[in-house]
Amino acid sequence: MRKPLKWTLLPLGAAALLLLLYVAAGPWLAINGIRRLVASGQQDQLWRFVDFQRLRDSLRPQLEEKIMRDILARTASRSGPLAIGKVSAAFTEPAVKAMASPRGLAVLLQGSALKHVTPAGTPNDPLPQAQTRFESPSLFTATVMNADGEPVVFEFRREGLSWKLTGLRLPD
Repeated sequence: MRKPLKWTLLPLGAAALLLLLYVAAGPWLAINGIRRLVASGQQDQLWRFVDFQRLRDSLRPQLEEKIMRDILARTASRSGPLAIGKVSAAFTEPAVKAMASPRGLAVLLQGSALKHVTPAGTPNDPLPQAQTRFESPSLFTATVMNADGEPVVFEFRREGLSWKLTGLRLPD
């Protein structure tokens, strides 16, 4: 290989490797960004690491199904599933808006909804205890146990070169 071509390809290869490493580290950068903003009380800046619309879209069907199953189990009624679905949707919307908001997400991460033990005087931070993994090149998950010992899965999706929290998988 000629020297000019070799010296041209070497920096390009190094740049490509650095870009790949940056993208691969992206989920942890997003987790740390969320952690830092919540700890400092800057929930209004969470939009940088959270796609709230996609988070709401992720939560809505899960909560509707949970409410509908609960209503059906309590009433033991087989009639009117469409009506029960509409009631479920009416109850779900305010809950989704509250959970998938900067304040709601901060409360979830700081509060007692997730199982975590911290020494007195230190802020709650469940994400370092999370089990993390790539499910695909554009989907990364962090699983944390809730107070009942059931898994809550935080879904991060790649958008270009950055990663954002886009979904939550709630326990059944």
